[in-house]
Amino acid sequence: MTRFRTLDLMVTVLIGAAFGVAYLGYAQLYTLIGPFTAAFKPAEGLLAGIWFLPGILAALLVRKPGAALFAGLLAAVLSMLLGSQWGWGTAISGLMQGGGVELAFLLTRYRRFSLPVAILGGLLAAVLEWGWEKVAYYPEMSWPFSLAMLGAFLVSGALLCGVLGWAASRALAATGAVDSLPSGREHARIAEA
Repeated sequence: MTRFRTLDLMVTVLIGAAFGVAYLGYAQLYTLIGPFTAAFKPAEGLLAGIWFLPGILAALLVRKPGAALFAGLLAAVLSMLLGSQWGWGTAISGLMQGGGVELAFLLTRYRRFSLPVAILGGLLAAVLEWGWEKVAYYPEMSWPFSLAMLGAFLVSGALLCGVLGWAASRALAATGAVDSLPSGREHARIAEA
């Protein structure tokens, strides 16, 4: 197993911390849209993919086993400590979200960091998070509504986590800000060719 360098750890912590703080603002969006989704609660799932971003960014940039899980968990715990409206459930969500992303890269033995793998990470994070939310927050929700929510989670996981996360990692690599990381070195090799 490849060890984390100090730089890898710092980047992973930075990603987790930045999203942990940003989550406080993003959580307010759920309060604002509450009246609009009251009639069809599963529509909230269309916003879920943003919560999975720390994991996908850490996995794509750092490219070390455990980076996605650590970044997702750190973002969630920091958000919880700063007053997240979901309390301790936030930490479990961080495990589910980061764990789903981690699983996608584990399936490739951490050898592929492509858009399809990023999308798979978003999909797996969506499935795990949906399972947690079904048990913890929506146990009374009917199965047709629960499956509609799962569909919304999957769409959001694929697009807002997978595609947006992959595009963000490519954009960061293009700036040269991550040249010391494997993603930055890969971008430099491609640019030279």
